Amino acid sequence: MPTDAPRDTPLLQIVDLHVSVDGAEILKGVDLEVGPGEVHALMGPNGAGKSTLAATLLGHPSYEVTSGAIRFLGEDITGWPTDVRGKAGLFLAFQYPEAIGGVSVIQFLRQAISARTGQEDLSVLEVRLSMGEWMERLGMDPTFAERHLNEGFSGGEKKRNEILQMALLDPVVAVLDETDSGLDIDALRVVGRGVRTVREAHPELGVLVVTHYQRLLDELVPDRVHLLVDGRVVESGGPELAQRVESGGYDQWR
Repeated sequence: MPTDAPRDTPLLQIVDLHVSVDGAEILKGVDLEVGPGEVHALMGPNGAGKSTLAATLLGHPSYEVTSGAIRFLGEDITGWPTDVRGKAGLFLAFQYPEAIGGVSVIQFLRQAISARTGQEDLSVLEVRLSMGEWMERLGMDPTFAERHLNEGFSGGEKKRNEILQMALLDPVVAVLDETDSGLDIDALRVVGRGVRTVREAHPELGVLVVTHYQRLLDELVPDRVHLLVDGRVVESGGPELAQRVESGGYDQWR
């Protein structure tokens, strides 16, 4: 894990990234940087490659990097396996979190925190105390810890659980892949407040939000917005760029 990078080194650098799936090129030269404490939003129409980029950042084996690089704290991690990236501090909140029957939320998080920190003797009590503090801050029912992971969870509960994981794992960079998908406006505000609460506790955290919609960005207020169309970033700007998308759609960039 890179730990001695200069202070001005971006947390995450995506450099001329080309990615293929089953021989078909999806990403066609993506460049993007996320610095400490920054929130970046990646927007684009269906099929543009947004979720492909999120999965590639975490090393999903179905996505082949054909050229370019992913750098984390200045170090090229393009060839790193997924578990090593996670232990180093890359976090992915899934669009559709999977349910794991028979494994409680607290059991799952104990294993994840142990892997992230290297504390093999981490006790359930330690995890329970940390979880209790964060569940209170995130407005979650304390009984949530004993439920089986994502089993029978509502859409909002699944997403709130992802935010709880992000808080406890203390990543360097968090990638939120369409975390607003399927949420009503009230659940969306809960998720937005949760992300803000985590950022207040971890001000150096870099966040890359993959989204279709302005409404999540109203909650998070990104520093930069990037538009991904047909596998390329066609424009970057401030929050006003998302408002242009909301009012006029993506046709103006096709």
